[in-house]
Amino acid sequence: MAASVPVAAGERVQVMDVLRGVALFGVFLMNLVAFASVSIMATEQQLLSLPTAPYDFTLLQVLRWLFMDKANTMFAFLFGLGFFLQMRRLEARDVDFGQVYLRRLGVLLVIGILHLCFVWSWDILHLYALAGFILFAMRGLPTRDLLGLGILLALIGRTAQKALAEFYPQGDWTGLPGGYTDEDVLHRQQLSEDGDYGAIVETFFEWVVVDYVASGMIIGWLSYVLGRFLLGAWVGRRGWIEHARDCLPGWRRVRGVALLLGVLLEGSAIVLKWASWLPPWPHREFIAECIHLLGTPVLATGYLAAIVVGFEGGTLRRWLAPFAWAGRMALTNYLMQSLVIAFVLFGVGPGLALAGKIGTCVLAGIVVIAFVLQVLVSRWWLARFRFGPAEWLWRWLTYGTIAAK
Repeated sequence: MAASVPVAAGERVQVMDVLRGVALFGVFLMNLVAFASVSIMATEQQLLSLPTAPYDFTLLQVLRWLFMDKANTMFAFLFGLGFFLQMRRLEARDVDFGQVYLRRLGVLLVIGILHLCFVWSWDILHLYALAGFILFAMRGLPTRDLLGLGILLALIGRTAQKALAEFYPQGDWTGLPGGYTDEDVLHRQQLSEDGDYGAIVETFFEWVVVDYVASGMIIGWLSYVLGRFLLGAWVGRRGWIEHARDCLPGWRRVRGVALLLGVLLEGSAIVLKWASWLPPWPHREFIAECIHLLGTPVLATGYLAAIVVGFEGGTLRRWLAPFAWAGRMALTNYLMQSLVIAFVLFGVGPGLALAGKIGTCVLAGIVVIAFVLQVLVSRWWLARFRFGPAEWLWRWLTYGTIAAK
């Protein structure tokens, strides 16, 4: 194991840390806003009665347009790219890279399952670990096949997830709670007000079993993630991120096309789905969803290219650099974001139990403040230690050692 040590600071691709930090902010924003929305932790009537309701609705549509599914697309893409680069670095050393890589994924899977069951029912770490195992099995695929299969799974995976959600509405086919009615929402709010952590864990565990595992939606989400992992591996083989500065002309072309096309596609999807002034039109929502499925990866690609160009080209380097501090501690910060969400929405311990009492504008403000604090804390921590706390644990369980400095 002597040669299979953690990556040194000099080996890090800084623009990847920046991209990861930006994606982390977007994931945080959409997780809190979506979880506090209608049918999850608030009823429609509660949100409509808020004094900020008109502004909340407008901001929510903007977030759906610009952020929804784009942040998790970038996050999954970067994890896939990172796993591919780890495989290549380990393989280049004289070690059994498969043993180290698979142990690393196994540890992440355990962390993800614990996180899923006891902290955050929308955890993605377990999916990333499972997709990483499949990526390992596919590491010998030709480069062209990585691209084709990645695009196919990225599109079909979300379509399958949507179809399963429609086929098993509210999970009533199992006889267990579906979790989406006003009655279910009010029940969760009451548990939150009571501060009953055990009952909250039990309720969301039932929900995960019914709505996620037993329904088969886990397969749809796994395909969604795996597709983005394969695209990340494809870009990794091309070296377009590792040598981003040498590829800036190409990144500029991608930025120009993908940003414009993605904004137009996603804007069209939002208008088709939500505009009240449009006349009734059969299958309007279905067409909007198809446009969204296409526009999401396009706009996410545009964001990625814009950040690469802004950072490596120097025009936005000063403004983007702080995101790298959060990105270097992505696992720690992701886990901490779950605690912030729990603190805001639930009344366990010192929790505020604000579910149904605040709208999108306040939620977005909370995310901005909390993320700025994460950036500052990450900077302070990394000035003293090589890795974040969760990264320490992950590396110790993987490599059997922790380098503190």
